[in-house]
Amino acid sequence: MHGLPFGNRDERPVARTAWARNLAAPVRAFLSAETGGAVVLVAAVIAALLWANSPWPASYEDVWHTEFALTLGDHAIATDLRGWVNEGLMTLFFLVIGLEAKRELDQGELRERARLTVPVMAGLGGMAVTVGVYLAFNAGGPGAAGWGAAMSTDTALALGSLALVTPAAAVRVRVFLLTMVVVDDLLALAVIAVFYSDEVNVLALGIAAALFGVLLALRYVRRFRAPLAVGVALAMWLAMFRSGVDPVISGLLIGLVTSSYPPNRDDLERATELTRSFREQPTPELATAAQRSLASAISPNDRLQHSLHPWTTYVIVPIFALANAGIVLNGDALAAAAGSSVTLGILVGYLVGKPVGIVGAAWLATRKVFGGSRPAITWPVLTGAGAASGVGFTVSVLIASRAFDGALLDQAKIGILASALVSPVLALLVFQITKRLPDSMRARQLGAVAEQLVDLADDVDPERDHVRGDPDAIVTVVEYADFECPYCGRAEPTIRELMARAGDDHLRYVFRHLPLADVHPNAQLAAEASEAAAEQGRFWEMHDRLYEHQDALSPRQLVGHAQAVGLDVERFTEDLRQRRWLSRIQRDVDGADESGVSGTPTFFINGRRHHGVYDIDALRAAVRTAKLRAKSTRLAESDQAGRD
Repeated sequence: MHGLPFGNRDERPVARTAWARNLAAPVRAFLSAETGGAVVLVAAVIAALLWANSPWPASYEDVWHTEFALTLGDHAIATDLRGWVNEGLMTLFFLVIGLEAKRELDQGELRERARLTVPVMAGLGGMAVTVGVYLAFNAGGPGAAGWGAAMSTDTALALGSLALVTPAAAVRVRVFLLTMVVVDDLLALAVIAVFYSDEVNVLALGIAAALFGVLLALRYVRRFRAPLAVGVALAMWLAMFRSGVDPVISGLLIGLVTSSYPPNRDDLERATELTRSFREQPTPELATAAQRSLASAISPNDRLQHSLHPWTTYVIVPIFALANAGIVLNGDALAAAAGSSVTLGILVGYLVGKPVGIVGAAWLATRKVFGGSRPAITWPVLTGAGAASGVGFTVSVLIASRAFDGALLDQAKIGILASALVSPVLALLVFQITKRLPDSMRARQLGAVAEQLVDLADDVDPERDHVRGDPDAIVTVVEYADFECPYCGRAEPTIRELMARAGDDHLRYVFRHLPLADVHPNAQLAAEASEAAAEQGRFWEMHDRLYEHQDALSPRQLVGHAQAVGLDVERFTEDLRQRRWLSRIQRDVDGADESGVSGTPTFFINGRRHHGVYDIDALRAAVRTAKLRAKSTRLAESDQAGRD
């Protein structure tokens, strides 16, 4: 049996799949560090306050006012350490925010541009009402110049507080909040450029704009694109620094034009071939070629996020907090802040104006005059996101430092810090109330949100697909898998447990083939063996058997598995010899291509791609959400039919 002519190597189908697993960084990956980042940020704020109120308070300002200059001939860039943090390091923070926004625009929820209307208007409304509240306290007074300090949501703290108060929040909530704060950041940085910048050097600003154009043109350059882009980006930052406009805006702009796309399987296969060649001939040339091929298989957006996000979360933003949050909190300062219109304007603006403006503007965005788009999240959850947005720090402190000095600056910082403390508490309260709403009300709310974008290109066909569970279930889990893939083998018991725990949830599971033949040499034949078993009504028996013996998938061993599950071995062998099920498997692979699947295992739940981990808790949570959404859709359709 070992020598049966199942086809020589040249007759095997060209492998159209490749190894890759969760390479396109999803929103879940981007936000996975936000809870820890928020904790580190709070620790940095506490450290700054302790330092500023220590027996040596003067040392705090002395350190951050230390001058530091970079000099080349007659040219120099000089500012104090606080300036290097605020205008230098924070550029990388805004770069990461721009990168994630671009990823969502290219691959995520915002790829359907109509969905931008609600979060964009919500962000604008939140800023406008917050500024209005601040000016109601300060119009005509000495604090009026600081209106910009009561405007911008702190991205790190808002996302961090959302993760703290509602760890199980759906990705949609976080995407909605992220979109709002990106709009917020863009407008806030524009406000800094127009109203809070020193005298603007028009020539330097023009050079920065020209360099931005060069950066856009580099997407059409193939060789040396990465080092050229880094050089142009640095030059753009320098030009912005010289222009008098806050250079952090360059980071956000660069992030928003850095392309994001899923890994291409042809590129992944090429990387595999080069890596295998290096293993056979470990030369420097092949090492370099393999390294470049591996890197180029991932989009520049994903590579930069992977490299920069931990640094911005755990180092840069905390250093910013350490450099700016240190204020003296003695009795006199607190008493002055309690009666200060600046402090009250900022505090009330963030805690009241921000959520009211966000919810109100979002409601306006759903009116027909603005297109009538439905929000991506329910109104109670949107209110909670608005409450979480009522925290200002990064940009607020930047603007306050430019608008005020002395006592007014300290009063503004106290208001900003107070908003950061109270806002998460308000958000927690809103989300706790939301959880206690009746199921019928929550279902109706879900039925009123925008329809979920479908990522699965090839609809489930019960006549063709392999289905386990309730055929009429309202929740369907589709998995693209490879019988030789170790990750699929680890996921298979999780699927079993998910099905066992489903109970009355009426869950349907669909298995589809994606043999990664370039790294798993036996995967293709194993897939064909499972289809040969399916022809004899034994697909799931063979499916389970192959996963139980992933290290035994040679032709001879496959025949042994066929005998073990009770197949007609002669018929089974002939099916494999004739490659009868090659086209059937290829159809699954084509569907994977159309759905942007490049690795295994990949799961889709009711057509929506599941990102992140696939342990039992994560999959059960995703199934529960899909079930609730499906039920709410049916309820909404039933209500509509009743009204008609």
